[in-house]
Amino acid sequence: MPLFFKKKERHEQKVSLPANRAIEPMQAHISSDAEQTVEKITQIFKKDIDFSTRRFHLFGETLSVVLYMSSLVDQEKLDRDIIKPLQETRISQEYIPSKLSTNSLMSCLLEDVLYHCSGTSESRLSTLLSGLLRGKCVVLIEGSDQALFLDAFKPEKRSLEQPETERVVRGPRDGFIEQIMTNVSLLRYRLPVPEFRIEQTEVGRRTKTRVGICYIEGIVNKELLNEVKKRLDQIDIDRVLDAGYIEQFIEDNPRSPFPQVQSTERPDKAVGNLLEGRIALIVDGSPFVLIVPATFNQFYQTSEDYNERFLITSAIRLIRFMALIFSLTFSSFYVTVLSYHPEMIPAKFVVAASSGRAGVPFPAFIEVFLMEVAMEILREATVRMPQQVGGALSIVGVLVIGQAAVLAGFVSPITVVIIALSTIGSFATPSYNAATAFRMLRFPLIILAGTFGLLGLAFGIIFILNHMLSLRSFGVPYMVPVAPGNTSGIKDSLIRAPLRWLKKRPAELQPQDVKRWDSKEEWKPKSSLNGQKDGDTNG
Repeated sequence: MPLFFKKKERHEQKVSLPANRAIEPMQAHISSDAEQTVEKITQIFKKDIDFSTRRFHLFGETLSVVLYMSSLVDQEKLDRDIIKPLQETRISQEYIPSKLSTNSLMSCLLEDVLYHCSGTSESRLSTLLSGLLRGKCVVLIEGSDQALFLDAFKPEKRSLEQPETERVVRGPRDGFIEQIMTNVSLLRYRLPVPEFRIEQTEVGRRTKTRVGICYIEGIVNKELLNEVKKRLDQIDIDRVLDAGYIEQFIEDNPRSPFPQVQSTERPDKAVGNLLEGRIALIVDGSPFVLIVPATFNQFYQTSEDYNERFLITSAIRLIRFMALIFSLTFSSFYVTVLSYHPEMIPAKFVVAASSGRAGVPFPAFIEVFLMEVAMEILREATVRMPQQVGGALSIVGVLVIGQAAVLAGFVSPITVVIIALSTIGSFATPSYNAATAFRMLRFPLIILAGTFGLLGLAFGIIFILNHMLSLRSFGVPYMVPVAPGNTSGIKDSLIRAPLRWLKKRPAELQPQDVKRWDSKEEWKPKSSLNGQKDGDTNG
């Protein structure tokens, strides 16, 4: 069976949109009459307050018109680098007027006059209109059927700051932002190699969102690359406002609660995955970069794991994994023990458990379920509230509401402790998507535990494990290297072996270049200053 999953072709026919009269002229070419072209474009953008036109005379003689969107264009650059050089009357008369209808005029203007501004010549009206909406300006010259297509875009962007969702103690502090070219520069800065490729495509019938397909040629599997391009081409939607839209269309199993595409705001993490043979998707307008394919062990690992010593990192990874399992099963196991198997409680804790529940009117199942719902409401309220109020709200919710519920006799103190520990365990997972999936799965486990006891809890855990084992991300098994087993992959899963042991890239990706580094001899540290060879002197 081939490695990469072949997605079923869509049998539904695309619905043809009715023709828009205002868009019909876009299929034509501009004419040599500048005023006629201006009138045609003005009819399309006549209701837009930021559409601007400015007339001037080329070299002081020929009528010309510049069209642009004032909200997207750097006005100072437009005046200084475009209009001013074109108005210079000192330019040699050999450029005008005999060459107005030839391509030599455009080449002379682009190569000899507009040396501060990059651009091309264009005659297709559809290309000119699309460029206007992306921050370019169009210069129409009377008598020429070609227009100058110049770049004057001024992006409004925020500063490069450390991502709020992926903070590290030791590591780079920059993060992706919404501008695609800035994100490309962050990757180029860390990958100054000619094999690094970034292919561009557009997704969305109306938004025309630019998506960059990033990979390293010579490492990435070509079948994986072709599959990614195929799935992107099959997306048929009118808008793409964030990377999450792309993620939902390209994942293998959209009905699964577990994420099958990894997202990150850290350039170092994206580069690390590219060097392993994965593909990164940069979506214009989103600070999140998608990484495919994704496996389960990636969601409890961080980029900081490779900056620390392997013993410390291995211990922290085990703690994260235990916290993940703890947050999934602790509440339901507590319900099982109290409701169906009280004999499992140690004798020393029987009195504390029974006295704490004295006077509570609800059974353990209802008590835990209501507390879990309350914690989720409190967590959601904390996230949506302003930052200045969110911290105070979380403290008030945990301390005041929890204490008041215990004093009122609605819940027992031990239940509050159990719910708090389960919630804290979910926060130890670095990936927000994976933590949310496990947090939501607690509710069906609590229902099964409250209904069928230990048997229901075991059935729920087995069902979750079976579902995770059946998942694939672009054909790669979700639970690799555990299932199917891979001895080499275990070195970088639950634990992290020393970097000098990680000689090969993940085998499940089938990269073209398997080895990270090639050494015929085992790596050894260089001898210290005190360990000089015999005969060495400090002469």
